Amino acid sequence: MLEEVLHNVYSKLRLHFYTQVYSKFENREATLTTVETFSMEAITTLNHPTVAQFANAMNISAPNAAYRVASLIKKGYLKKIQSKKDLRTYYLEPTTKYEKYNQINEAYIKVVANRVKERFSEKDYNKFTEMLDIIDKELMPDVDFITKGSKYNDSTEERRKDN
Repeated sequence: MLEEVLHNVYSKLRLHFYTQVYSKFENREATLTTVETFSMEAITTLNHPTVAQFANAMNISAPNAAYRVASLIKKGYLKKIQSKKDLRTYYLEPTTKYEKYNQINEAYIKVVANRVKERFSEKDYNKFTEMLDIIDKELMPDVDFITKGSKYNDSTEERRKDN
């Protein structure tokens, strides 16, 4: 039962996102390929990885990752930010153009979260949030690389000063 519910929720979130993205294509040309969309989702989730970290996480070759990154930079969805601590290191950061594209997904997650908050008691809502947090932080160790070691080595404040 739980497997089916998790599958259904995940599928509905994806389907909503794809429906919204495809409906936008009627008014403009699609600028991201499917693989580029997946790449951007991965880079965003990895939270400012280097090209090498992106390649490693996706289990693709460094040249393949570099090619994908270069294409995304050329299309204006991604930029490289130089490390202040190690000038040889560059981190990948989504641009405002991609953030606008990705807001479709984020907006729907907020809608669903608000519906959950309205539907359930505060106690149940807090317990559900706690359970999801445990799933995120403890029960998915095979994807821990997403939250460990992928972030900028530079402090957020240092990056803001330079950008």
